[in-house]
Order: sequence, then C-alpha cells, then structure tokens
Amino acid sequence: MTNSVPNRFTRSCLSVLASLALLGVSATPERQLAAPRAAVGLEDSLAMPPVLQNISRVPGTVEVNLSAAPARLALLPGHVTDAYAYNGTVPGPTLEVHEGDHVIIHFHNSLPEATTIHWHGLHIPAVMDGSPLSPIGAGKRYDYRFTIPRGTAGTYWYHPHPDARTGYQMAMGLYGAIIVRDANDPLPNSLPEKLLVLSDNRFRPDGSLDIPDPKSLQGQIDRENGREGNVLLVNGQVMPVIGIRSGEVQRWRVINVSAARIYRLAIPGQTLLHVGDDGGLFERPREVGEILLANSERVEILVRGTGSPGSKTTLQTLPYDRYDPHTRPASWQDTLDLLSLRYSDASPMTPPALPSVMRTVAALDTSRASARRVIVLSQELINGKTMDMNRVDIRSRLGATEIWEIDNVVTMDHPFHLHGFQFQILDRDGIPEPYRSWKDVVNVRKHQVVHIVVRFDDFPGKWMFHCHILDHEDHGMMGILEVRPPLTRRRL
Repeated sequence: MTNSVPNRFTRSCLSVLASLALLGVSATPERQLAAPRAAVGLEDSLAMPPVLQNISRVPGTVEVNLSAAPARLALLPGHVTDAYAYNGTVPGPTLEVHEGDHVIIHFHNSLPEATTIHWHGLHIPAVMDGSPLSPIGAGKRYDYRFTIPRGTAGTYWYHPHPDARTGYQMAMGLYGAIIVRDANDPLPNSLPEKLLVLSDNRFRPDGSLDIPDPKSLQGQIDRENGREGNVLLVNGQVMPVIGIRSGEVQRWRVINVSAARIYRLAIPGQTLLHVGDDGGLFERPREVGEILLANSERVEILVRGTGSPGSKTTLQTLPYDRYDPHTRPASWQDTLDLLSLRYSDASPMTPPALPSVMRTVAALDTSRASARRVIVLSQELINGKTMDMNRVDIRSRLGATEIWEIDNVVTMDHPFHLHGFQFQILDRDGIPEPYRSWKDVVNVRKHQVVHIVVRFDDFPGKWMFHCHILDHEDHGMMGILEVRPPLTRRRL
C-alpha cells in the first residue's frame, strides 16, 4: 500500500479537481434549521454536503427521510464506482439540529444486507443508538426518535454499525455529519463555517473499491493495521480549495471518518485555535501548532487568515506512527496534503473579536466514583475476550460515576469509543490532561494507560464500548456495558 497517489492527483490534476464534486442532488429544505454562517467563498471548490430536509411543520421538531442504498458515484476523479450511499451522496447529507429539538428519522434500508445507523456521540436512549444489537434487515424501515439534550452543541456523525460489517459498509460510502447548534453560541455568528469530513479509501486502477479478501496477505495486513486508503478525501473531494481573506477567521468543524488513519493536522507556518472536540466547545481556546485527530474523533478549530493577499498554503497531515512495527507501511513518514488554502487579492480585513471564555465545562466529581474498572486493550481483544452479543461484560447502575483505566498493552494505538455517554479524560500515563472537555473517543497510544471518568446519568440499557479501528471492531474488539436502574430499598 502506498500513500503517493493523493500527491500525484493533487499536483497533476488540480485544475480539474478544484471544480469536482460528488454526484448527487440535494433538495432545498422547507424550513431551514440554521442559516449558513457565510456563503462559499469565490475561491472555494470545497463542496459542503447537502443538509437533510426538515419535513416537519412543528416548532422544535426535526423530521427527515434517510435511506441507504447502492449507488454509482464519482468517488474517484475520472471513474464511476459501485458504492453505498445515504440519500445518493458520499458523504451522506448533514443532519442539522438545535439543542432541545425532537428528532425523527424515517430510515429505509435499501441495501442488500442488514444495517443500522449509529448516531456517534449523541446522548440518546439505548434502543435508538443503532448498535449491533438492533439490526435493520434488507428492505426494512425503521424510525429513529430521540431528543437532543441541552448543553450538547457540537459536531457528531452517523454511520452503520452492523455486527462484523461496519468496516465494509463504511468503505462502501456510508457516513455523514451531524451538527448540533446552540441558540446562544458564544462564537461570533459572522465567522464563515466549514465542515470537513476527512476520509480515505483504496481504489483499483479502474476506479472500483479495493476491499481485499480477508484471507489474502493485504487482508491480513488490514486486519492488523486497520484498512488505510491510497486516496485522501475531504468531503469526498481530492485536494479541494478553501478561499480565505487576510485577517479573516473561519470556524472549521473536522470529522475523521477514516477506518484506521490518524490525522496529525497542521498548516505550515501558522498556529490554530483549538476551541472544541467530541462534545463541543472548551471553556477557553487553545493555541496549538498541530492537532492529532484519531479515527471517529471530531475537533473544532478557528483558522486565522495570517497570510498575505494572493498567497496560498495547505492543510496537511504530518507523519504519525500509530502502527505495529511488523506491518507499518513504508510510506508512514510522508507528509500529505489534504486541501489548499488560498488567499483572495482583497486587502486585509480587521480580525473579529473572539471570546476568551466560551462556556463552562464542569468537572465530574471523582470523589463520588462508585467503581474503578480496568479495560485492557490488546490485539483484537478487550480484557482477553472477543465480542459476544449474548454476554454482558460490565454492569453498572443508573446515576453511577465510575473511573475507567484503559490500558493498551500492545505496540499500536487503539482509539477507544464509548457509546451513549460522554466522559472526561483525567490523565495519560499519570500526566493530568491539560484541559477539560467532553469526549466519547480517546486515542490510547501504544503501551499507554489513560484514566477517564464517566457518569451514567440516564438511559438504562446495553451499550457498546470498542476500538474504533473498524477492522478491530469487526473482528471482535468490543464489549457490552449494561446500565441498570438503581436499586430500590425494600420496605420492612
């Protein structure tokens, strides 16, 4: 496997790719959920995924139709590929909602196989979570219904989560973004907003998807490493362009939907303002030179136009060694370009004022922890076991606060995801986390120990926890947490 293809495309075909977008038609919403922060700039070729049309006339209710079906799409420039798609597009259409909204998704599975939709990161009832425990058969329909909790504004995403088939269905094209908005967002509404869905995929020369036989050598390498692609995509495009003006500040919501690739994001010669991650905004912005984004994680960053008019730069992913040494690709040290950032010729504008404090992120009280658990991650195993749909691995009580020690004992990274509940990272290898945030994914580096604290504040039921390298998940690196109602005292 090689990572040279993206650079070859971007350097030789940029004039074509700059105007290329995925095939698909988006209906105009009957009721716009949220006005766009800003129109796409004149220099932009980055296409935003369509927004799901709200068919409800009831205030505070978002009702949409969503289907998963086979499609033939231009996933690779110059080719048509057999794929799966939500409502005919890859990425699928964005679900935009506000805190407090009641959401109804009429889902139709038009695939030739069972699937689910997991609403990754959302705090919703277990029966609506779309886990492997709730498959939707081929040709079947299902209504997902839930309410968006207050205080959860942020960037999330949705994807299939069928037993042992998540990696395949996502490689075929099934994933989409979720944006939960706060009516009182502390960041200026004037900031142009961009959604960046980062993915990679592997293609054969004819444009067909390269998903190897699991018994082949490449299949065994993918099982070990997780499947990485030879083409990098942003919103389904190769090396798109974002236009920016000197002095301008843009708000970027970035989602890593790749099966295994970890992105080390940077813009040469400038810093980024890191303002949020999985569960929304921080209390204070963090100025950083780069951001590590493990698969399934999300970040919000403010990109400042520090370049001069008419200049250009790139968003890059820098080398990062997440791999087992035995199957690490030879090209892992390559720096790869993701998109081009081009400055208009307009004179510099005055940068907008930004808040120094965005919101309060209250610390979970570790002194009230009723249990401390150890989760050992090894190759395809959690606590020495593979997934059993009929086994409960951890039992807890509604309202409990727990501290989990996540111990990675092998020589490659494992991104750990907990369904249904957001947590806070306490420390990594004993070093306290330098800032507080709400997370549902934590990348546990090779031979690292991470402590998190979580509170099971509502929604009893069975929940998944797993490695989010999709090949690992599909081969059983997953367990089941059951949150039960609290014990009631018996009357004497």
